[in-house]
Amino acid sequence: MTLDNLAVPLRALRLLAVDFPNLPAPDVDVSPIYPEWLRLSFHDTTCDSLAAFEQWRSVLRIGADTVDCRTQNGGRTRVLKAEGLFAGAVIVLTAYADQPAADRTPTGQAGGIR
Repeated sequence: MTLDNLAVPLRALRLLAVDFPNLPAPDVDVSPIYPEWLRLSFHDTTCDSLAAFEQWRSVLRIGADTVDCRTQNGGRTRVLKAEGLFAGAVIVLTAYADQPAADRTPTGQAGGIR
């Protein structure tokens, strides 16, 4: 595999940076394992990462009804995940935030999240 095989997600990232420069900066992942995917993730102990996720989801026109909401880490971490298409790339949005103590349960463990 060559860098050229990652052209689709890299092109999408370039377009996102030009078109939406004021959005919160995500962690970015491009991998030859999934050469059509651009993963954007947000990690924060506050709900700021969830707000950033929602801003990106809205801009990318990913339906709220497609968002997968789970918990992991024994119910202590909330995880939001959604996928959409942009410039030919599959965009995978993921956000992690502390689950409020009152809402913590050991159920809803994340499983199969890419």
